[in-house]
Amino acid sequence: MADDIPQRAPAVPFPDPLPVFVYGALRSGTTVFRLMLDSHGGIGNPGERDFILDHLRPDPGHPTGWRYDLPRLRLDRIYQMSGLEIPADAAGAPLDGLDLLASFLTQLRDQTGGETGGHKVFTLNIHRHIGRVLKIFPEARIIHMLRDPRDVARSSIGMGWADHIYRGVDHWIATERDWDRGAAAARPDQVLTLTYEDLFRDLEGELRRVCAFLGAPFSPAMLRYHEVSTYAPPDPKLVEQWRRKCDPDHVALLEGKAGDLMQARGYALTGTARLPGAAERLALWLGHKSSGWRYGIRKYGAGVFLGEKLSRWLGIRPLHSRLRNRMNRIEIAGLK
Repeated sequence: MADDIPQRAPAVPFPDPLPVFVYGALRSGTTVFRLMLDSHGGIGNPGERDFILDHLRPDPGHPTGWRYDLPRLRLDRIYQMSGLEIPADAAGAPLDGLDLLASFLTQLRDQTGGETGGHKVFTLNIHRHIGRVLKIFPEARIIHMLRDPRDVARSSIGMGWADHIYRGVDHWIATERDWDRGAAAARPDQVLTLTYEDLFRDLEGELRRVCAFLGAPFSPAMLRYHEVSTYAPPDPKLVEQWRRKCDPDHVALLEGKAGDLMQARGYALTGTARLPGAAERLALWLGHKSSGWRYGIRKYGAGVFLGEKLSRWLGIRPLHSRLRNRMNRIEIAGLK
């Protein structure tokens, strides 16, 4: 993204105060943390809403300096499940740019019960584009959530995103590199770093620290999030599962790939890091691709899965939209 895009126009009606953004890699604990926040009567969090930034693009030709890719936004599964609307502007056209972002944030705030008047602290989970957040909202406050990437990668295999932790760590690396690029300008008082490991080893102590950052009193209800969700009670054994469940040589390959970034985030290495040779890299790539295709065919059926890929590659938009929406319906039907 170009860095010379102007920051947000002051006339855009963003909610005041802005949400506090919870930023971290997928499978790093942001969902269970959101349940803890939402159990607090004075804090609201509608969940993961990456679509509000995924489809927003810098556009110097737009009055606000940004524009949405509205067709892609409308195909986004999480957007389709969100209950948000794209209002019309005064001329009857769909709202766009930062005006639409402002509308989304206001709608999300209202979904949490955080109406004007500050009845709730408004928090919002994202996994990408922290640079866009701080470009548009230079004063935004952020909770940066971290989890040991060896556990993130192990968990990604269970989601069907990878067949080996060497590939399962890729999205953690991307999220943390995005943080390094985008959050460098943030002041220390804008950011609270929270690790999954510290959270589950000292749940009350860490949640008290979070509440202090948010300006809300601590609520014991946050410790009982499991009573109103499908998540298990807090258990310190959830920390460092990779030590018990990962092949040591797989860990060595992951550390060879992500070791420098792991150390920068405070995660100690085992000392066994190694890099794969050319033949092993090819085998890992082929295994990852074949695993992903097998998973997709099992989940969506061969016709839908392969048709969606082919229609996207060939640019057949009407067919691609129909198949993408069908995949979304399958995803939604499979949610607990």
